[in-house]
Amino acid sequence: MPSSSRPPLRDIRRSRAVASRIAGTGHYGPERVLTNRDLEQMVDTSDEWIVERTGIRQRHIAAEGEASSDMAAHAARAALQAAGIEASELDLIIVATISPDAPLPSTAVLVQQKIGARNDCPAFDIAAACAGFIYGLSIADRFIASGSARHVLVVGVELLSRVINWKDRTTCVLFGDGAGAAIVTAPEGERGLLSTHIYADGSQAAALRIPAGGSAQPASHATVDAGQHYVHMSGQDVFKYAVRALTSASLTALEANEIDKEQVAWVVPHQANLRIIEAVSKRVGIGLERFVLNIERFGNTSSASIPIALDEAIRVGKIKPGDLVLMCALGAGFAWGSALIRF
Repeated sequence: MPSSSRPPLRDIRRSRAVASRIAGTGHYGPERVLTNRDLEQMVDTSDEWIVERTGIRQRHIAAEGEASSDMAAHAARAALQAAGIEASELDLIIVATISPDAPLPSTAVLVQQKIGARNDCPAFDIAAACAGFIYGLSIADRFIASGSARHVLVVGVELLSRVINWKDRTTCVLFGDGAGAAIVTAPEGERGLLSTHIYADGSQAAALRIPAGGSAQPASHATVDAGQHYVHMSGQDVFKYAVRALTSASLTALEANEIDKEQVAWVVPHQANLRIIEAVSKRVGIGLERFVLNIERFGNTSSASIPIALDEAIRVGKIKPGDLVLMCALGAGFAWGSALIRF
């Protein structure tokens, strides 16, 4: 996004009928918890330094032998139960992840088998990093609006502890593992997904990436020795772009639906960095008290962060039927977006 101006509204759906709704959510956090105090024993950092700069106090770490598809299946089963839908009723499975079980097959087909969905249920992965869940919702919404699907499972899952350099204090303190899921289905009255807005800017790809392991830099002893299979990030570049893009996408969602910021009950942002969230809160004009936050307990779980926070807020009764909920996220690519839902 070359400037702070918002994207034009001509490509955004205006005043349309609700096409889909979230019927149930679920999440999963691995049992092991790694605290900032634990990290003090592993790398040159401190609890005070991490909390001041990120707002994170702990994160969940997957067990040895636990894969992304395992975590995704846990979250999916919880979402299915909440929605009152059997896995056999699913018409589509979308898994958002940049930490799949393997380059192929997709993690989605493994989830299909683990939850007992039909063998002919289409399933695929998308890679939009931290914006993956928003992208997945947008795709699911269009499948349901077109009549191609009735019940869609959207999962955001990341096992980032396996792609982090635990000697790099600028990245290892940020990320955690986890999964969040939602069942997207036909609307119920005026409750449902009002709009989604997704964007990308490939000119910023170098700011947040895993350089090796793909076709451009295949795995070799040299790439492994150089640490090119770990996350590399330019923190300041990500911070500045994220504040502008998340603000823009959030305001676009409100304008597209002619919603005043005072009407928004809750904002569920990507849990990347508390300072980013605070800056977006100020620029959008919605107080931080109306933001759903769990970053201090989960850290940055990339595509899983929004559905995890969303599910927690629903289960404790924070988000109630009829509430207007705004979601926004930005990740590597850069890819970003927003969604506005009436629960």
